[in-house]
Amino acid sequence: MARTVLRFVTHRITQHPDTDVTYEAECLHCKWKAEPSTDSATVDVECMSHTGLSNHRGFRRMCTSFAMVVRAEPERPPAY
Repeated sequence: MARTVLRFVTHRITQHPDTDVTYEAECLHCKWKAEPSTDSATVDVECMSHTGLSNHRGFRRMCTSFAMVVRAEPERPPAY
């Protein structure tokens, strides 16, 4: 009789270490788009500047990151 051994490995998802989060925004009233940036405040300032020039107040903001799934570190019992 053959036996089967099942092993389960816990995984987690994490941000890819070689990439940054990228922030973007686009106006909901026209085709204006903010320059993508790794700094969210920079994109927000661009949106506020666009509002000052056009009185457009609605924006779609996007935050893009790259992720990878890795094995979770096993929990080790405390050393006595």
